[in-house]
Amino acid sequence: MVAAIYPFTWQHTYIPVLPPAMIDIVCSPTPFLIGLLTSSLPLLRELPLEEVLVVDLVNNRFLRQMDDEDSILPRKLQVALEHILEQRNDLASEQDEGPPDGKRGPESSPLNEVVSEAFVRFFVEIVGHYPLFLTAGEREERTLQLQREAFRKAVSSKSLRRFLEVFMETQTFRGFIQERELRRQDAKGLFEVRAQEYLETLPSGEHSGVNKFLKGLGNKMKFLHKK
Repeated sequence: MVAAIYPFTWQHTYIPVLPPAMIDIVCSPTPFLIGLLTSSLPLLRELPLEEVLVVDLVNNRFLRQMDDEDSILPRKLQVALEHILEQRNDLASEQDEGPPDGKRGPESSPLNEVVSEAFVRFFVEIVGHYPLFLTAGEREERTLQLQREAFRKAVSSKSLRRFLEVFMETQTFRGFIQERELRRQDAKGLFEVRAQEYLETLPSGEHSGVNKFLKGLGNKMKFLHKK
């Protein structure tokens, strides 16, 4: 999960495996991402949980939901992401021959690449237009500031604008923007590369967020071999 939300960083409590003796932490009113062993499930069921989503990773099912999962994300983007993930094995098999030099790192399997790229492109469609709205700060020339309202209103999709209105108030988004406001302009990661590719596909001044860039992931994944 922590890797899947790149380029964002989880800003709250993060415990990969919680010891049974500390299970009361899941009753905390603050946001958290916590892993439990299956043996701790009986203890978990006895606790007064509030707004907690519980996922059984072994059996691929939800044990507890908030019933708002289908209303949080922009619907078209959510459907496109789900569609790509459903095809992940087929898409990965197209890349199974590996990169041209025949070398592949331990974490760069075709399946990892497909899933990673799917989430990166998903987030690109949501906030990938942010570089267009970073302007020089009034006090320091080396810092940039996001024109927040212009950034949100630049998106033509009403559902995406509504999502951004909420998402922009989270610590996750604030941390993402603060890092880029202070970063040198020539420092670019994978997200910035994909964001630039995304912007080049859009008509001038239009940021539709209607999943075209995300759907492009299914085009034989040719971009994975680009240097």
